[in-house]
Amino acid sequence: MRLRGVAVLLAGLSLVAVACPGRSQVTHRVGAFTGGAGSVPSVAPGGAPTAAAAIRELCVAPAGTAGATSTPTLSASPSGAASPETTPPQIAQIEHEVEQVRGLTYEHPVAVEAVTAEEMQRRVEAEFDATFPAGYYDRRTAAWRTIGVIPPDADLREAYRTFLGGQVIGFYDPESKELVYESSGDMGVEERLVLAHELTHALDDQHFDLTRLDELSNRCQDEAAEAALGLVEGNAQFMSAQTLVQFPSGNLGDALGALLQGLGSQPDTSGVPPFVESLEIWPYTTGLAFVTRLDLDGGTGAIDDAFRHPPTTTEQVMHPDLYPSDVPSHVDVPDLTSRLGHGWGDLDAMQVGEEWLDAMLRLRLDGSTADGATSGWDGGVYRAWGDGRDVAVVMDTAWDTSADAVAFASAMRQWNADGEAPTLVVSDATHVTLAFATSEDVLTRLRNALHG
Repeated sequence: MRLRGVAVLLAGLSLVAVACPGRSQVTHRVGAFTGGAGSVPSVAPGGAPTAAAAIRELCVAPAGTAGATSTPTLSASPSGAASPETTPPQIAQIEHEVEQVRGLTYEHPVAVEAVTAEEMQRRVEAEFDATFPAGYYDRRTAAWRTIGVIPPDADLREAYRTFLGGQVIGFYDPESKELVYESSGDMGVEERLVLAHELTHALDDQHFDLTRLDELSNRCQDEAAEAALGLVEGNAQFMSAQTLVQFPSGNLGDALGALLQGLGSQPDTSGVPPFVESLEIWPYTTGLAFVTRLDLDGGTGAIDDAFRHPPTTTEQVMHPDLYPSDVPSHVDVPDLTSRLGHGWGDLDAMQVGEEWLDAMLRLRLDGSTADGATSGWDGGVYRAWGDGRDVAVVMDTAWDTSADAVAFASAMRQWNADGEAPTLVVSDATHVTLAFATSEDVLTRLRNALHG
């Protein structure tokens, strides 16, 4: 089983139902990881010929998913219908309201279960290990520490555990077709917003099959999965807010005030690295802006078309005028294990989109500088290697123009100046290559490998 979604409320934003596609398992190449600062997971020596091959090799899809396309078109595939008598009248009323706002009708009732806060937390904890496989996140922790996007003592998997802990108030599972939410016993504004959000997921799933997002995650297609998640979560944000405004249970002003000010007690995210929190919140905020633009341009028909042909990059979500025509250039990081020395092997590899780079720069630079330096993104991937003691990371990024490349390289040099880890920035026409290492000796090897 894998955690399919959570619902959280953050200060100033009513963020509900963060759909979390199942994280893929990892291969037997991964060794044990203690999680302490400076620790590096052990790896088998040697590497795949390309970054794309490394992503595939380090990622194992669940049984039954082989052969699916890497960037699928979402299509209808209803299943798991609930019997009509299981839908409480209050839920049925919200379903009817969501149908009117969304412009679609439910093909079958949704199984809805109300649980206590304690039961919700138990379910989240029970599914955490399957959703966040330890080996996969141990390796990524080592890579992200070396890059500098999380602190040297941070544990990425525990950061996600902390972020989710105590914040889950509802989720919809596209596999079981079940909606579970935390009930206070009073159908107030907060519960109605959560239910409208989750019921939007259920309605979208019945018409467009949201399980297709897992196929992207199961192949570690991080950029495409995040872009599609922005559409799915942005639409649920948009439709739930519209439902609350168009069908207020009380005073319309109270509903609008709740949306603008946030609802309920606000969760404590202290201890979660800002980079992780930024990535987790992005599908709600930027996804909402993307769907709002779709609705303004073409109404629910344009939103339906987007579900049939989802965005494939976070750039398309961040800049709706680039959707769907703008596609990234090919980027690659070749295998450098033979040049790094004996015992080095593939540790991690990941597609890097505009969102990821923008969040990275914002850790040390102001927002306008980060936005300006990443707006010309045209592709990105990083690849990390380890030898059980040290980590080496090379990131290749492509840019629309040479001026865009210069802007990003300049921002990265400024970003590196505020850091402590050994780093390198190499700019060539429309490509910028970055190198990060846990020691000056390893950085020297990377520099020689890149120039060789």
